[in-house]
Amino acid sequence: MAMAATAKLTLLLPTTLTSTVSFPTRVVLKPFPPLQRLVVAAAAASSSSQTLSSSHSFETPEARQIRLETESALEWGSVCARLADFAATAACCAACVEGRVAVGRSREESERLIEQTAAAVLLSAPLDFGGVEDVSAVVAAATGGRLLAVREICGVGRSIRAARGVFDQLQSLAQETQDGRFSPLLDVLQGCDFLTELVQRIEFCLDSTLSLVLDRASKKLETIRRERRRNIEMLESLLKDTASKIFQAGGIDSPVVTKRRSRMCVGVKASQKNLVPGGIILSSSGSGATYFMEPREAVELNNREVKLSGDERAEELVILGLLTSSIADSQLKIRNLMDKILELDLACARGSYALWTNGVKPSFSDSYSSSQSDQSSDYSVYIEGIRHPLLLEQSLMAEDSNIEASEMPVPLDMWVKKDARIVVISGPNTGGKTATMKTLGLSSLMSKAGIFFPAKGRPRIPWFDQVLADIGDHQSLEHSLSTFSGHISRLRRIVEVVSKDSLVLIDEIGSGTDPSEGVALSTSILKFLASKVNLAIVTTHYADLSRLQSVDSRFENAAMEFCLETLQPTYRILWDSTGKSNALSIAKSIGFDQKVLDRAQEWVEKLLPDKQKERQGLLYDSLLNERNLLESQANEAASVLSQVEGLYSEIRLEADDLESRVAALRTRGTQKVQQELKVVKSQMDTIIKNFEVQLKNSKLEQYNSLLRKAEAATASVVAAHQPNEITFSDDESQSLFVPQIGDKVYIQGLGGGTVATVIETLGEDGSCIVQYGKIKVQVKRSKMKLVQRGINETATSSSVKPKVC
Repeated sequence: MAMAATAKLTLLLPTTLTSTVSFPTRVVLKPFPPLQRLVVAAAAASSSSQTLSSSHSFETPEARQIRLETESALEWGSVCARLADFAATAACCAACVEGRVAVGRSREESERLIEQTAAAVLLSAPLDFGGVEDVSAVVAAATGGRLLAVREICGVGRSIRAARGVFDQLQSLAQETQDGRFSPLLDVLQGCDFLTELVQRIEFCLDSTLSLVLDRASKKLETIRRERRRNIEMLESLLKDTASKIFQAGGIDSPVVTKRRSRMCVGVKASQKNLVPGGIILSSSGSGATYFMEPREAVELNNREVKLSGDERAEELVILGLLTSSIADSQLKIRNLMDKILELDLACARGSYALWTNGVKPSFSDSYSSSQSDQSSDYSVYIEGIRHPLLLEQSLMAEDSNIEASEMPVPLDMWVKKDARIVVISGPNTGGKTATMKTLGLSSLMSKAGIFFPAKGRPRIPWFDQVLADIGDHQSLEHSLSTFSGHISRLRRIVEVVSKDSLVLIDEIGSGTDPSEGVALSTSILKFLASKVNLAIVTTHYADLSRLQSVDSRFENAAMEFCLETLQPTYRILWDSTGKSNALSIAKSIGFDQKVLDRAQEWVEKLLPDKQKERQGLLYDSLLNERNLLESQANEAASVLSQVEGLYSEIRLEADDLESRVAALRTRGTQKVQQELKVVKSQMDTIIKNFEVQLKNSKLEQYNSLLRKAEAATASVVAAHQPNEITFSDDESQSLFVPQIGDKVYIQGLGGGTVATVIETLGEDGSCIVQYGKIKVQVKRSKMKLVQRGINETATSSSVKPKVC
């Protein structure tokens, strides 16, 4: 009976996967034709390939190989990987880690990337990319014909909706500012199709939280699930009733309703199976003591449950198939939208990186306005105070982790004149020649990719279509290449692919062979490159290469500074200078045998021509002296500026305090007048009382005498309190007055009661500098009146009080 039921169940399974699904828009979807899937898959693969390699789509295999080797030598991948720390989406993080950071194919494209970074720097808060997932593999699977799961389809819907949310954020920011500062970011998503209809279909049909197909996805599914729920209720009610009867009859220790082989059944002891007459044994317990039986009355209901369950699953597969087809149909739009989100996330990561490293916005020399008159207009490369990004990152990461950090890398100034095509950098070993060259190479790649680099001011650099480097040891036993052969092989390939807009970096050119032949070959190569490239930077220990500047204006020299006092490199670059290798000095600093060094110095003197020995390092030493002089003058200027700023602050404080001082003086003046009035009143009262007393005791003929005495006393009081005006007359004593340091003087125009002190005499005319309070001023002799001669006292401000008689 069980076998028959199973066979019947098998025959009842649906064999078709086509259906009509109802959506809010009432659109009928059709299954995706297999042939069309193949065509779209091929187009998608082509589009993806173009997206990943867009910045290098025109390069030859040879050029691509050299580019990859150059990026490895410059550690470009490490710079890209650092951006991953600031990425918000998984796709952006993966692109950064894998070194797939977009690099401009043209100057205009690089400028667009730079403007995006500049806009990202201005964001007050990071954009919310929450919900954006890397759905590239899911879309590719749909395009390839695989049926997507509910979770995968919901992921696509969430990502598209989240992308729309990012666009809405940018629109809101643009409306708030209304100055266009965020336009470069908004333009990235401008014109994108956010597939609103597809997202609505997915959200209408699927529950992303529970990862299941909703009843409303189709009318048929809704009907099937309603019938199935009703059938399950009937089946469970029947089985519970049967299990209860078996329990009451002692056929089981407790009622059991369970499912075996996808069919609902009850448990019964093996010895009591007759309690389920006509039942079908579906399974038994491990001990065999319990049978799981399907009652005869439940067979039809179970058959119906199995059928409805199969119908439900078939209808769900139809809905998932139709949604998968819709995703495959829209795969180009989805890929484009996700690529734009990746571009936007990269721009935000570049902005965060710029803030972290204190990077500045670069510009390209060929786009620079010639009308600007700053000193950088004479240079094709003008970068002030740049630090090697990777060296700087190590210090910054140590600071962020509260770890004792090494010193910050030394900032470099890179100034290459417009007419220069070859820059020859010389100097000591471990002096920073290679690091300087790598810094310039990285800065050119970073500017092309829109990444700000750590420098000062407004750096300018040409836009290079290629950055080609020969750095490091290319010795290979496998390919029978010596160090010299490896360098020459690389240089040959570089020469074959260079263009007028290329940057070439060559470390220790011509090394590894006979010096005379190395110099001859290096000279020939550099002469050739001077007419083929935009700029070439080479490092060398050959003094002959540094002399090319005197015979060819396309060459420029630079030297790495070396401190002869400490016998250590300073890692600073000196332009228009020729450096010494300082091999003997370095050997001495690391403790080499002095006898060997002395012998080596003797050989150096013998091998050097007299004239060469005389002029060796002359320009280098003169530049050092000039720089020291300029630093001294700069320090003096800074000191004078500090003094002027201090004096200005004092005057400003005096000016700010003037009103309060005037009010205080008025208050003191008022109090003084009141005190004098009291004194005068007291004196007048005394005179009157004395007069009255004397008048009573005197005779009549004495009246006139007493009256005259009273009037005289009154006049004396009046004279004693009369205001004393200081006059600056041209009498003989004034004309003979010669101010001396320490004299106390009145100054005309400062008020009669203000005393100043002479602190400095200037000219024959008697003019001098006087001080009152904190104020110092130059005054002519005719404007001064001597108060006290030659007593060194602190200048004070006081009022002259005439004596009261």
